[in-house]
Amino acid sequence: MDMERKELASAERRNFLKLIGGGGFTAAMVAGAGGLLWSSEAAAQTAKEEREREAAADHVMTVATAYVLGASRSYPIMQLDLKENIQNATNGKVYVKLAPGGQLGAGGALVQKVQGGTIQAAQHSLSNFAPFASTVDLINMPYLCGSNQRFTNLVTSDFWNAEVHPKVEAAGFKALFYINIDPRVVAVRKGGEAVTTPGDMSGVKFRVPGSKMLQQYYRMVGANPTPVAWGETPSAIKQGVADALDPSVGALYVFGFKDILSHVTFTQAVPDSQVYSCNLEWFSGLPSDVQDGVMWGAEMTAHQNLSKVPSARAFAMSELVKSGVQFHSLSSDQLAEWKAAGGYQRPEWDEFKVELAGSMDNFAKLEEAAGTQGKYFVHDA
Repeated sequence: MDMERKELASAERRNFLKLIGGGGFTAAMVAGAGGLLWSSEAAAQTAKEEREREAAADHVMTVATAYVLGASRSYPIMQLDLKENIQNATNGKVYVKLAPGGQLGAGGALVQKVQGGTIQAAQHSLSNFAPFASTVDLINMPYLCGSNQRFTNLVTSDFWNAEVHPKVEAAGFKALFYINIDPRVVAVRKGGEAVTTPGDMSGVKFRVPGSKMLQQYYRMVGANPTPVAWGETPSAIKQGVADALDPSVGALYVFGFKDILSHVTFTQAVPDSQVYSCNLEWFSGLPSDVQDGVMWGAEMTAHQNLSKVPSARAFAMSELVKSGVQFHSLSSDQLAEWKAAGGYQRPEWDEFKVELAGSMDNFAKLEEAAGTQGKYFVHDA
């Protein structure tokens, strides 16, 4: 059995290198994700299909992400689906070339490449849009759209379309669709105690990104916010420089935190949200039927993303449980305690509301949009 596994791995590696060597990186990725690399015939067929698709297309669309192709199992980024859907919805007029796994950068670096037209589209966090449309940063306001349903309501609302999209378009972007991942959690390092109430956060050194809002929130709920760069976070958690952190469960799994955590609590305060953005000038230069196809491909993928959320979470949770992590869901009374301590209704947030939404009136419209059930349903933890 071990010999069979070794032979299989060897065949997969050989076929992968053969495809890469022939310039077929996307074909190698597609074959790998489809489990076809073990067969030289299937791998060659995939490469042939990809070559034919690219040759027949009028437009090539490079889509870059920070995630490897298999990541959707626990972090529903859906890049292979987006490729397939855009190619099919445009009747093959667009060929999508994938650049996964951070090979062209991540986050802000990808935003700059899309804006500059170096690449046609990319996945990045929604907060990366904030420099161009400050209203976007309000997604980090606790309990405004922390639950999946409120987040989806907000970014598919008429308000968002009228207020946010014109600003990101003025900066040279076309939003293809918003990716629902799951809310951020409270994840405690090995040896730590479970956190179920704000009182449990007392004295906890909580790793935070650069967001002023997240820093204020964790201070309000009793923690000691500790800014740590993302790349240094695993060692900071291991060494006790920080006691806890807040990515979604899927992100905790993808980025290798499963063996250094003890407890994870679903506080549902802030979404771990992403977006696929496209270079507006490139998009606007496409014939109108192709533009419609790109957007229909994106919308199909958005539907798939929403349906994938619970199964991706279940897989990530199952893997973390194997490593001894315990999960805690909060009752409505417990959630109310967190909201009372740090929620957006508190006066401490008024300054952010006016600064980012433009006025308290505008913020009220944002709040209404998040609380109004749209046409999409998504599961909440």
